Amino acid sequence: MQCPGQDTRFWKPDDVFEIPCQACGNPVEFFKNDARRRCPRCGKRIQNPKISLGCARWCAYAKECLGFDPKTLQLSDSAEVSLTDKLVEAVKAEFGKAQDHITHSLLVLDLAQDLMRREGGDPRVVLAASLLHDVGIPAAEHKYGTADGAQQEAEGPPVARRILEGLGFEEEAIAQVCRIVGSHHRGDLDTPEFRVVWDADHLMEVPAGFRSLNRNRLRAIIDRVFRTASGRQRAYQAFAKFSGGEEESHVEPQAGS
Repeated sequence: MQCPGQDTRFWKPDDVFEIPCQACGNPVEFFKNDARRRCPRCGKRIQNPKISLGCARWCAYAKECLGFDPKTLQLSDSAEVSLTDKLVEAVKAEFGKAQDHITHSLLVLDLAQDLMRREGGDPRVVLAASLLHDVGIPAAEHKYGTADGAQQEAEGPPVARRILEGLGFEEEAIAQVCRIVGSHHRGDLDTPEFRVVWDADHLMEVPAGFRSLNRNRLRAIIDRVFRTASGRQRAYQAFAKFSGGEEESHVEPQAGS
């Protein structure tokens, strides 16, 4: 259980805000405890100038609570930055002028990094899979004229493998990423990395019909769909505003399957 300062159930409306990207001016949404985000338009990685970590600044258990040490927040994780930048450029090359797919991939990356701090997982696998999960779309559209879930899952792994081999990934990591790319619609994997990428991808989708749901029904859907406690918590905060009904009674989110 998180302390109240980091638990989003206790947050205020202005704890989620937008910051203009320093490179292109595009507004980038931040949660108050997000360390960094990538601009969905240009891909530049920017720091949160208004970051608020509350008691985590001095708490001895901050690293266990947040998944990272706020005292080292300004240190540059250069290896991760370099790897991510190379993957971003590869994704842009695959999608070409399809900016909507590039934007989606960058936003999923952003969310996956945030969830990974709390849920764990191999960073190289999570970074690569979150950026490459939809990379089969261009090949599927070229081959079939459309790109539904099954076609994306069939065409994506070979493209992901080609990119990762070109970047010098080890075989074990490539195999893990390809399994995630080949299962991101079916959801038939259960690894820490897959759960993080699955939840990050689903956080980008507001299901149709939410406006007719009361809060209890909304919680039940989120509990069923999302695979991590952090994903469920963030989903409820993100999607609750789309629900039009009132709560029948107060129900706390429960662990999903």
